[in-house]
Amino acid sequence: MKAIQLLGKEKIQLNELAKPEITEKEVLIKVKAASICGTDVRMYKNGYPSASEETPLTLGHEISGDIVEVGDAVNFYKSGMRVAIAPNMGCGICDQCVSGNTHLCETYEAFGINLPGGFAEYLVIPEKAVRQGNISLIPDELSYEEAALIEPFSCVFNGQEIAGNNPGDNVLIIGSGPIGIMHAMLAKARGAGKVMMNDLSEARLADAKQMIPDLITLTSEDLKEKIFAETNNQGADLCIIAAPAPQAQEASFGYMAMNGRCLFFGGLPKEREEVKLNTNILHYKQLRVFGCTRASLMGYRTSAQLVASGRIPLKELITKRYSIDQFDEALDNAKNAIGLKNVIVFKE
Repeated sequence: MKAIQLLGKEKIQLNELAKPEITEKEVLIKVKAASICGTDVRMYKNGYPSASEETPLTLGHEISGDIVEVGDAVNFYKSGMRVAIAPNMGCGICDQCVSGNTHLCETYEAFGINLPGGFAEYLVIPEKAVRQGNISLIPDELSYEEAALIEPFSCVFNGQEIAGNNPGDNVLIIGSGPIGIMHAMLAKARGAGKVMMNDLSEARLADAKQMIPDLITLTSEDLKEKIFAETNNQGADLCIIAAPAPQAQEASFGYMAMNGRCLFFGGLPKEREEVKLNTNILHYKQLRVFGCTRASLMGYRTSAQLVASGRIPLKELITKRYSIDQFDEALDNAKNAIGLKNVIVFKE
């Protein structure tokens, strides 16, 4: 089978591997679609500790496909089922795992991160992932490409569950990439009063508004004044920083309404991870600040149901589809922020 493997910093290769075999407690997936994520780009640019020329790592953690083989000791799952795969799994024993937060396990593993991932024609689902529930069924009407995007959307869902998103809230999203647009789609579906979005790229803002016509797009000049003008001089009830921008985090408190919530979604580059925050604003406006990472299995399954319902039209985010032989082109587009989601599609 063909697989895209990381061999080190800026070293990626299309390799021919043997089709994997499964044990009696495992499941084999024929991958149908796997989309490129910012994490894949970072791993390519920076390398990853477990990826070397001696131990190449198959990338890809946004995955959908068909079950083609099922171990004799596996219950419920059958060959032919259409599925999406939640990538994160925990030890199953620690307090985080027992509480349902397997994605926060100190020794967590994930497809495409420290286990073979989905940029390959086949993917083995190990016993631990089968038993923890990492395989989610998808309906026939949901495309494989859209199902692959359940994973990043589940991270968005996780963030809004943590920060809280109440009907009627004025929501501000900084960043109009795929994650920012997913946040806007979800905020709208959850009954936000106004959904505002800011980005340095006016072209990206225009693309976002085309997808979400009632989205309020705000350019960066005099941004604070624009936010308060849109919110009856109150500020944002919920501000989501969906861009790796320290300056956006630093400025965010100034955009907030009394008793507001701020979600720092995603991480910052290592060399710019220290930011200055005016904690007097935090104190006197009684703000709450949240972080989030990954998504629980329950959050993933809930996200899958939302996407399948049609209320979150993730298919609009898919810019282009590629074969695995075109991976270099897809990666270049992702690196250069050309388009939104670039998806690798596997044909029969």
